[in-house]
Amino acid sequence: MRFIVHNDPVGRSTGNYIARADLAPFGMDGQVEQLWLKPPNDDGSYEVACIPFFTYGLALGDTVLLTDDDYVSAVIKTAGHRTLRLLFIPNLPTADLQQAADRIRADILAAGLLSEWNGERFVAVDIPPGADAPKLIAVMEDVVNKGQAFWEWASSRPFSTRS
Repeated sequence: MRFIVHNDPVGRSTGNYIARADLAPFGMDGQVEQLWLKPPNDDGSYEVACIPFFTYGLALGDTVLLTDDDYVSAVIKTAGHRTLRLLFIPNLPTADLQQAADRIRADILAAGLLSEWNGERFVAVDIPPGADAPKLIAVMEDVVNKGQAFWEWASSRPFSTRS
């Protein structure tokens, strides 16, 4: 089993709970994403406290239920956030990678958005309700159009549980 971890989740606190999302329903057999959650609500649900890297149909602030073995089993309430993800191609020269990543980091900061990086080649950006991020989207689109990366919205597929 390969675990995808969040080394610096945006909602990290001492009271966080860690659960898992099986990535097999999204074509990533044998992989699990470790998700950070806020402490349980009175009804036993949890709020997502990280920006999911690979889990589709899940975003920062969404409310989820867990199975007895701590896998996310359902999204019961969405927070209205969207996750924009970008992956740089593996053979991108280091100088080009650094330049493009620096542009993206600067625009994330300028837009006041939250992001999490998984290594140097993958970023997940939280787009909260009402956020205006056209400059960031334009920069990401430019990087994609140059053939340096791929991008997607995490909401392009619904959340699904393991079978």
